[in-house]
Amino acid sequence: MAASRDVRGGGVQRVLTKLNASVEAGNYYEAHQMYRTLYFRYNNQNKYAEAIDLLYSGATLLLKHNQHCSGTDLALLLVECLDKSNIQASRETIGKIGRLYGMIDPSSPDRPMYVSKALKWSSGPKKEFSMGHPQMHQQFAVTLWQEKDYPQARFHFLRSVDGEGCATMLVEYHTNKGYPSEVDLFIAQAVLQFLCLRNKATASVTFYAYTRKHPQVNEGPPFPLPLLNFIWFLLLAVERKKLTVFTILCEKYEPSIRRDPTYMEYLDRIGQIFFGVPPPKEERPQGLFGNLIQGLFGGEGDSDDESNGPVPAPPLSSTQVPTTHMDLD
Repeated sequence: MAASRDVRGGGVQRVLTKLNASVEAGNYYEAHQMYRTLYFRYNNQNKYAEAIDLLYSGATLLLKHNQHCSGTDLALLLVECLDKSNIQASRETIGKIGRLYGMIDPSSPDRPMYVSKALKWSSGPKKEFSMGHPQMHQQFAVTLWQEKDYPQARFHFLRSVDGEGCATMLVEYHTNKGYPSEVDLFIAQAVLQFLCLRNKATASVTFYAYTRKHPQVNEGPPFPLPLLNFIWFLLLAVERKKLTVFTILCEKYEPSIRRDPTYMEYLDRIGQIFFGVPPPKEERPQGLFGNLIQGLFGGEGDSDDESNGPVPAPPLSSTQVPTTHMDLD
C-alpha cells in the first residue's frame, strides 16, 4: 500500500515537472491537458484541496495568457470540484470564483454556465441560499458593472446585500443610459424589487445612498419628486408595519405609482409580505387598492408577523438570501 502511494506520488510529481516545462515553453495546449490529468488524479484520491489549488492556479495562468477556452474549462472544473467536495462558501473561495469570472471572456458561451454552476455551489449543501450566496452575486455584479453591462449587474446586485454598490451603479446607469425624467424611476423599481425579495435592509441602504449620491437629487427628504417621497414613506411604513399608513400612501401617491404598471404588482406583493394583506382572489380581481381595503377592514390594522420580515444581512458565514422567486427584470 505504501509503495503504491509512493508510485502515485511520484507520478504526480513527474507530471508537475512536465507541466512547469510546458508553461515556460509557452505550450499551453499541452499544459492544459496536464492540468486536467493532475486534476483527475487528485480527484480520484479525494485530494480536493490540492485539486482546487491546482485548478485555480491553472485557470488563472491560462486566462492571463489569453487561452480562454482552456482557462474557462479549468474554471468550470474548479466549480464542479467545489460542489463535489461539499466545501462551503467562504469569503476566500468566493473571491477566487469572482476573480476567475472577471478574467473569462464576456463573449464566451461558457460564461453563463460558469455563473449557474457557481451559484448552485454557493447555495450550500442544504440550499440555505436558494438563489445563490449574496456575496457570490455581489462578485458577479461588480464585474458586470465594470464591463458596463448595467442590466445584468443590476440583476445580481438585487440578489446581494451591497446597497451602497447597487446605488452607485444605478446612479451611473441612469446618468449614462437614462432620461433625466427617469431619475426617480431607476431607484423606485430597485427598492420595490428588494422589498419583494424580503430584503428591506438593503432596500433602505440603496435608496438613501442613491438619493445622496445622484447629482439630480440634491435635497431631501422630503424630496421634490413625489415618487421619491412615496418610496421614502413606504420604507418607513414597512419598518413600522403599519397597514393603515401603507394604504393611505398607495392612495395618495396613486398617480406616481401608475407611471409604471409593474409597481402595482410589486406593491400588492409587498402588502402581502409586510402588512398581512391577503392575496387577490382570482374570481374577484379588484387590484391593489381594493385588496388593501379588504385587508384593512377584513383583518388586523397592523402586521406584527416577524416571519414576514426580511432575511437579515449578517457576515458571510450566516447571510441568507430571501427565498421569494419573482420575475424582477
